[in-house]
Amino acid sequence: MAHKMVTSFRRSVSFTNPPSYISSKPRKTLHVRSTSLPCRSHPIISQLRDGISELTNSWSAAESGSRTSAWLCDGLRRLKAVHESLDDLLHLPQTRESLRRGAGGCSDLIEKLLEDFLRFVDVYGMFQTLVLRLKEEYSASQIAVRRKDDLKVAAHSKNLSKIAKEIGKLCSNFVSVGKLSAAAAGAPYDDEAELVDIINDVLNVTVSVSALLFGGISNSPAFRKPSCMGLGFGKKSKNLKFEAGIREFQAVNLENLKKKTEEEMKIASKKMHEIDDCILGIEFCGERAFRSLINTRVSLLNVLTQ
Repeated sequence: MAHKMVTSFRRSVSFTNPPSYISSKPRKTLHVRSTSLPCRSHPIISQLRDGISELTNSWSAAESGSRTSAWLCDGLRRLKAVHESLDDLLHLPQTRESLRRGAGGCSDLIEKLLEDFLRFVDVYGMFQTLVLRLKEEYSASQIAVRRKDDLKVAAHSKNLSKIAKEIGKLCSNFVSVGKLSAAAAGAPYDDEAELVDIINDVLNVTVSVSALLFGGISNSPAFRKPSCMGLGFGKKSKNLKFEAGIREFQAVNLENLKKKTEEEMKIASKKMHEIDDCILGIEFCGERAFRSLINTRVSLLNVLTQ
């Protein structure tokens, strides 16, 4: 696949409408470094831009009532696709060469990327662990509800609230992610600078999707007490919106179950089972996104070592 892409990019130039004198003096008019990167119309670049645009504009703009577990899973699948496209881009020889040089003269570019992706991998690893705990605790709470064991229900409710709070705090790990620069050495805005920009866009959209994922779960009544819903994520995250939880997770609050009638308890039990299935879906999609982050970081390491 990589060889076919190289064949197509060699025909590209940095002008959309080449001047007439290019054919007679090609070596003087072509931008020497522009051939080190894929053409801007390269299919992988287009896939990346489309995927980022969909996540930034349509997916993240969903109304509060439309923010369901299926919506979260769709976001994770889209995020996985974006990182798979970035991974494909990193396998192109011309991309690797550009990053080895340090785009725009910024010698620590790869190190910064490796640091950012290590942070993503660490955070999503923690998220997977917390979701597993959430699933186990919620399953145990269903048993306590069926047995009408109020003490155990209260204990599980407290544990769920603690886990949800930990999930919400994961966002604070992303404060330093991104902010790559190819202009440190006064380099002109060329194809290499554009590469840095698109990688920055991938980093930023990953942070945005993650914030909605973590905040959506953390701010849901199924796991948090009403008094804990006004979460503070610190000044650095004040522009992120966490006010809306996930719709299915608003259906049941363990604290209120002891006030329910027998018929209401049957309905609540059914909804709790549905919530259990939703958690499983999020766990599965989160795992796949997690793997795509690992693969991208491995590709970055290969750029540095091969």
